[in-house]
Amino acid sequence: MSVVESAPAIRKTALNAIHRKMGAKMVAFNGWDMPVEYPATGGLVAEHMAVRTGVGIFDVSHMGDISLAGPQALVAVQHVSMNDASRLAIGQAQYSALLYPQGTFVDDVIVHRLGDDDYLLVINAGTREKDFAWVRDNTQQFDCRVTDLSDDYTQIAIQGPKAHLLVAKLTDANLAALKGYWFTHGTVCGLKNVLIGRTGYTGEDGFEIYVPSDEATSAMVWNAVLEAGKEYGAIACGLGARNTLRLPA
Repeated sequence: MSVVESAPAIRKTALNAIHRKMGAKMVAFNGWDMPVEYPATGGLVAEHMAVRTGVGIFDVSHMGDISLAGPQALVAVQHVSMNDASRLAIGQAQYSALLYPQGTFVDDVIVHRLGDDDYLLVINAGTREKDFAWVRDNTQQFDCRVTDLSDDYTQIAIQGPKAHLLVAKLTDANLAALKGYWFTHGTVCGLKNVLIGRTGYTGEDGFEIYVPSDEATSAMVWNAVLEAGKEYGAIACGLGARNTLRLPA
């Protein structure tokens, strides 16, 4: 008797119901049910142009997050990634890659230095489990804790030349002092100690905010961002616009 393996269940971000309520066209993407475009606000062309001229809002919560913390966290990051993380100041990030011993790619990542012995790797959605297993298995010899935080955050990317004006309405953080590939923590939409990054990969300026991943909080922040962005032409954007803008997946 043959055994038929069932397909893995498709995953949903905490904003899935919001996307559907907004009439998004949903697609299966690397195991996730994600919006590809929002026809009601003009679709791909309108979303692309919003990021180029105003603000586009992306749900990128499907991306993964790996914490490395402990006395040898830097050594561990140096061991598994390609770029020189020792050059990072606290609050700075760098584009890097996880590499196999032969020099081929496991995945591209963004490395954030949160503290003296505390790093956060932001990884791609389609390789979350593989990436975490690779980092965990290849840092066991070091004195550091490797934790998968991927499901702890809803990550919202606010991208475009007017993104700083929008985010400034929602936070007490000093955005003017935040340079590209740096991050800070501040209050956003009344939520304390929110990580605010400036590491967007759209070719335009932008910010990423990491908020608790429960549906109520995620929806509150998403709606607040869209409301605050109305005067700047902000609209929700899906995978189609993101891919034309080269935001990592």
